[in-house]
Amino acid sequence: MPHRIRKNIHPGLRVAIVLKQDQRSEKQTVGIVKDLLTNSPSHPHGIKVRLTDGQVGRVQAVLDDDK
Repeated sequence: MPHRIRKNIHPGLRVAIVLKQDQRSEKQTVGIVKDLLTNSPSHPHGIKVRLTDGQVGRVQAVLDDDK
């Protein structure tokens, strides 16, 4: 699962995240990564990121990877 490994996530990447308030419904929000907030190399629930619009959540899917 690439979304659970920090080295696979970088600023500018288009991802789907789950916001804290949407964890129960698992509703996903799509956006562009601005900052990585998880410091550990991996996380079982997904890497926590801040999107360019300021929303914070855990990555559930990487939508494109144009490194």
